[in-house]
Amino acid sequence: MDGLISFFASHYAIRAETVLKRNGLASRLVPGPKDLSPNCGVALRFEYARRENVLAALAAKNVQIEGVHLYRPRTDDWRYGDNSFLTNNR
Repeated sequence: MDGLISFFASHYAIRAETVLKRNGLASRLVPGPKDLSPNCGVALRFEYARRENVLAALAAKNVQIEGVHLYRPRTDDWRYGDNSFLTNNR
């Protein structure tokens, strides 16, 4: 799942997951990445290629979203604010 929907409040995220599952669309609640949205601590992962179907299903049930993102979490050892990879070559 490479899509991520951010929300203004967690109850919208929970409702969105229910709506998508009832419509046969794969989804999963995950911690909301702070770099994408500081508003809600919960986000929803989904298949980005199916975003039109996902957004139509959510709109039909009046589920409010903050944003839709193509999101692939980093898999290396990088951490926000970690500058240890920088070297001074002067």
